Amino acid sequence: MKFEDLLLEIGGFGRFQILILLILCLPRINLPMHFLLHNFLAATPSHRCAIPHQEAFVNLTVEEVLLISIPREPDGTFRSCEMFSRPQFQLLLNSSLRPENDSIIQPCQHGWAYDHSQFTSTISTQWDLVCEQRGLNQATATFFFIGVTMGAVVFGYLSDRFGRKTMLLLSLVCSVVFGMLSAASVSYSMLAVTRTLTGVALSGVSLIVLPLGMEWVDIQHRTLTGILTSIFWSIGNMLLAMVAYLVREWHWLLVAVTGPCLLSIVCLWWVPESARWLIANGKVKQAHRHLLRCARMNGRKDFALLLPSSHLSQALRRMATDKKPGESYSYISLFRTPVLRKISLCSGAVWFGVAFSYYGMSMNLTGFGLNTYLSQFVFGIIEIPAKMIMYVLVNRVGRRQSQAWALILTGLCIGANVIIPKPFTSLRSVVAIMGKGFSEAAFTTVFLYTSELYPTVLRQNGMGYTSFVARLGGALAPLVFLLDEVWRSLPEVTYCGVAVCCGSVAFLLPETLNVRLPEGIEDIE
Repeated sequence: MKFEDLLLEIGGFGRFQILILLILCLPRINLPMHFLLHNFLAATPSHRCAIPHQEAFVNLTVEEVLLISIPREPDGTFRSCEMFSRPQFQLLLNSSLRPENDSIIQPCQHGWAYDHSQFTSTISTQWDLVCEQRGLNQATATFFFIGVTMGAVVFGYLSDRFGRKTMLLLSLVCSVVFGMLSAASVSYSMLAVTRTLTGVALSGVSLIVLPLGMEWVDIQHRTLTGILTSIFWSIGNMLLAMVAYLVREWHWLLVAVTGPCLLSIVCLWWVPESARWLIANGKVKQAHRHLLRCARMNGRKDFALLLPSSHLSQALRRMATDKKPGESYSYISLFRTPVLRKISLCSGAVWFGVAFSYYGMSMNLTGFGLNTYLSQFVFGIIEIPAKMIMYVLVNRVGRRQSQAWALILTGLCIGANVIIPKPFTSLRSVVAIMGKGFSEAAFTTVFLYTSELYPTVLRQNGMGYTSFVARLGGALAPLVFLLDEVWRSLPEVTYCGVAVCCGSVAFLLPETLNVRLPEGIEDIE
């Protein structure tokens, strides 16, 4: 008897599974509120050099002081990072005059003045992370994703070793601790360290939630489970926009997005450990207890009568993966056998492309002609129909084709906006919306697809490895924006090229539609 057969007997998608999925959706909602927090935490409002008061300015208006103190761009706006070394009073007579020479233009000497109409306080305004320090501002997101990358390795291994539920609880507790410490940061260095550690902790949540729910669900409802869980990510996206709109001060914003982890910790009490993991690790008694609870909640009370405990225990022991005494699996096991090696290399490339293009688009909220909050909300809404369409496609067309084309079309939409002239704002917005939809479709599929590619004994190691590679993409994505100093369109060209190449690699992966979840390595090979 396979575990899938046992699930059919006790109910593969009943009240028991629905309760688990609803509880696991709470931390899922919370994830994007941290992963995309950079859009608001490190937002850079309009700014200019601060002008110290001088006696000569007494009779001048604010506009006149700016006119003689700060050079202007060709479009007439004041420069953000430069000022005149001495006031240019001749500009009061004729503002179209050019400065005597460029040598009188210098970087800001007295700090910056910020427009606080949209953001009361961000880390950019707190520590002047603008102009020459702009790289440090973008690096905040990179530090977070470096933490997520490290966490993917740690929690992927630990959850296969010590269990899904235990590691999920640990990661939630650590998320609360480091999230609150981030809110209390008194320096940029402290924020960088605590955000990195928050990324490590949240990586466990990201990594464990989907497989823990998926391992309790039968084949027929696996896709539905993956899509439903993913929809709560989009809800978190929209909630982030609303929370950030209501909380404009960055310290309290961090508190607001970290607090919900406490609710998840409390609710986790009602979530059982994965029966698949328990059986694969020889913990038959615990698996037996959870399976009987599942049968009772799903209304299969006759299950215990038809299959006595002694017979069930024997069936579970036979089901346990044949592991030699003392044998253990690690990340190296992902590359030891030929089929697993191919799956690991190809899925790693796909995950990198998915995350690199997704976060590249999600952290660029300036292409809609809307304010930042509305753009974030629109991006969240766009994702939901994309997920609904993918639910149909992955069941009709298959996982492999859906994954490959979603990522390739993401890249083509990004590339199209490089070619479309700037004045065509409506067309550019439509293409950007389509690209965001394809990007989310690719991300939705890759979570489901990867959890089906790896066997139970290595599933969390596999998810940990692919998540590690994905977070490398997420860490690099914000830094690519700095390439606009080399060529304005270079970031978009980079996102486009990576998405198309990595999408093409997905064609090399095996199809998993309507295939049993593999239990051991021999099922893959």
